[in-house]
Amino acid sequence: MASVVGALLLIALVAVIGSTRLAIAAAIGLFAGLALYHASFGFTAAWRAFITEGRGAGLRAQFLLILLTSAVAFPLLEYGSVFGRPVYGAVAPFGYSAALGAFVFGIGMQFGGSCASGTLFTTGGGNTRMLATLAGFVAGSVIATAHMPFWWSLPTLPRASLVESFGAATAFAVTALVLGTIGIYSIRRERVKHGTLDAAPAREHVLTGPWSKHWGAIAIAVVSIATLLTLSRPWGITSAFALWGAKIAQGLGWNVKAWDYWSQSGNLLERSVFTDATSVMNMGIMIGAFAAAALAGRFAPKLRVPPRDLVLAIMGGLMMGYGARLAYGCNIGAYLGGIISGSLHGWGWLVFGFLGSLAGLRARMAIPFLR
Repeated sequence: MASVVGALLLIALVAVIGSTRLAIAAAIGLFAGLALYHASFGFTAAWRAFITEGRGAGLRAQFLLILLTSAVAFPLLEYGSVFGRPVYGAVAPFGYSAALGAFVFGIGMQFGGSCASGTLFTTGGGNTRMLATLAGFVAGSVIATAHMPFWWSLPTLPRASLVESFGAATAFAVTALVLGTIGIYSIRRERVKHGTLDAAPAREHVLTGPWSKHWGAIAIAVVSIATLLTLSRPWGITSAFALWGAKIAQGLGWNVKAWDYWSQSGNLLERSVFTDATSVMNMGIMIGAFAAAALAGRFAPKLRVPPRDLVLAIMGGLMMGYGARLAYGCNIGAYLGGIISGSLHGWGWLVFGFLGSLAGLRARMAIPFLR
């Protein structure tokens, strides 16, 4: 009951303070939280399972999500508008700072035990450890904004988009070929190591879960497409963390408005977070995950968290927050958002984010404190 009231209050508050589009964004976030929780759709666990166990179901589900979203996003981006409004892709340059940021983010994923979307839905679902990861995420994000002039000064490749250069059909064919090749490799590797592919849940229920990874990918693709149609740009998460951190810092007396990053953001710091679409969607994800956990009878927060786990959670959050600002986003905004925009920086994020995740796992196995 509390989750339903929270969801309705969020939508009503956003509709009054913001706009109808923001209220729709809140509703999309609520559905995203439900889907992410029931499918346990995290990027961190999927990469860890592939690296350490050779299990690729989570990785293939990510690729299904990307391809389903790209099938709609590429034609819209080529056409240039949706519902009479311009539509924009998440296309960014890729250079030293973005590569480093994605790599650091990947390490942070394995230290913190989640990604950006994973942090939100597990926090909403009652994982108290993830509150520490979220706090680190917010702190790392705002700290990075203070240093952005230096990172912006480093060499970078120009922005490039497969859709802009070759058209939607060719861009989709290239994307499907690359992801399909990796997916086939993951199937063969899994069968060699285990003899069979990981099975889907024996029993699935729409409201109480669990959902298979494939149904989760389909649901999150709906979220991604709905976000593009509603907000005229791809789904993002971590820009809101930087905003929350900046508002907290401003409240503590720091003159963050003087930082180059925020001086270029208009009056964003003066507006309510309920007028920021990314913030609203993030809140929706947490409330939606809370509702999913309550429906499944699994909302049972543990108040005691071992000190070592807290330290790792904060470290991981700091690294992900800092890395996301350098890399133009996280696993959602840069990896998913970049590739479904045809942007080469999305592919760069995938490569360096995965390498960082590999390094993070190796560090955790090699350093006793991190195990």
